[in-house]
Amino acid sequence: MNDDRCETALAELYSYLDRELTEELRVEVEGHLRLCSSCLEQFDFEMEIRRIVADRCRERCPEELRARVAAALRACAEESGR
Repeated sequence: MNDDRCETALAELYSYLDRELTEELRVEVEGHLRLCSSCLEQFDFEMEIRRIVADRCRERCPEELRARVAAALRACAEESGR
């Protein structure tokens, strides 16, 4: 196990799962996951959490709550953009 490669793979794990990596980095992470059982275990754990959340979170958010969250996010973005 190469600690630098593990650090890279784990640092990019969420981006990998969200399919947000460049082709080069995606290939690097996939290659590492094939060779490193420790990182693959972490990947499997994260995939299982995503599966459980997707299965359990099927209800639609009330529109009023959605609007309040969106307004709060806009306010935070405006505040940080000062």
